[in-house]
Amino acid sequence: QVQLVESGGGLVQPGGSLSLSCAASGSIVSLHAVGWYRQAPGKQRELVATARNPSGTNYGDSVKGRFTISRDNAKNTVYLQMNSLKPEDTAVYYCNAVVVRAGTTYDYWGQGTQVTVSS
Repeated sequence: QVQLVESGGGLVQPGGSLSLSCAASGSIVSLHAVGWYRQAPGKQRELVATARNPSGTNYGDSVKGRFTISRDNAKNTVYLQMNSLKPEDTAVYYCNAVVVRAGTTYDYWGQGTQVTVSS
């Protein structure tokens, strides 16, 4: 069982920056992957960014070049740095962890944190 707690959401003006954090209950080194997804009202949840173990990242097309995922293994924390924010980035952002055990994949989710980009 992996518990994830997001923080850092809030209101920011277009063009601004915001940083999200996701603290995991255990070691993130043992996880297959960690990442961020988001869901806007009336839309499906979509990929923002993922980081695989031991290396490799993947970004959604709409955030490439603006968002950066990183992690601090010593703190069991995953970060999402969001720059040049746009109103269409407004959504609830969810932290995700993927565990693979005996060939079965398990997904764990945080409770979500609201990001609102508005003037």
